[in-house]
Amino acid sequence: MIVLLIVLRILHVLGGVFWVGAALAMNLFINPSLRATAEAGQKVTAHLITQTKFAAALIVSSATTVLAGTWLYWIDSNGFSYGWMNTATGIVFGVGGLFAFVGWGTGFVLSNTGAAMGKLAGQIRGAPTPDQQAQLAVLGRRQVNFSTINLASLTIATVLMAMARFL
Repeated sequence: MIVLLIVLRILHVLGGVFWVGAALAMNLFINPSLRATAEAGQKVTAHLITQTKFAAALIVSSATTVLAGTWLYWIDSNGFSYGWMNTATGIVFGVGGLFAFVGWGTGFVLSNTGAAMGKLAGQIRGAPTPDQQAQLAVLGRRQVNFSTINLASLTIATVLMAMARFL
């Protein structure tokens, strides 16, 4: 059992580090830079989404984090027993897990939005048409809105997970 716990924690922590770190980097630095650089940013977006495995890496790391975390919660709670889940540690882990699920869900919306932006950016030759500009604006607003929710929920989940064992 101890080996299983160690493996699950390693998967949970490493997956979470990549997932949350990538979300922080994308939301705080990369996306604002892409938006600020207009046509060059569109080319980078198209390349990042269509030519790299970045989106797949985020999906794998987030799924690994959520699945390993759920399994760890099940083990710690002795099969989701109310007694443990009603302790301070159980509650904080549970609330942190809920925030992680919100981050996971918004991540899928962001992935789909990024794919749509990448596809659209790949179709633009020179200056975007008014229709393309309108589509980019809608996708950009969706990305900003869901990025804010994603970043907040993943940050809260990380803070709660870091402190739960000490309560």
